[in-house]
Amino acid sequence: MTLNAKALALSVGILWGAAVFVITITKLLLGSPGEHVGLLAGVYPGYTVTYLGSIIGFVYGFVSAAVLGWLLAWLYNKIGKQS
Repeated sequence: MTLNAKALALSVGILWGAAVFVITITKLLLGSPGEHVGLLAGVYPGYTVTYLGSIIGFVYGFVSAAVLGWLLAWLYNKIGKQS
């Protein structure tokens, strides 16, 4: 069985991008305590806990997770062919 790399990349990218977006918006609307969300600025340049930052975080999150999802599927398919 092989994994569809494009499908996994797209689904993982959408999930992680949406998670970053929703967490940022929730932080803004509820003003919940803690600065953990702001730590994403160290990983995603230009990201801030603002409305614009939520969009930037979505884009960065989508791209980074999509690349990792594609690599995971590629590696799984390579290892699966050897056995």
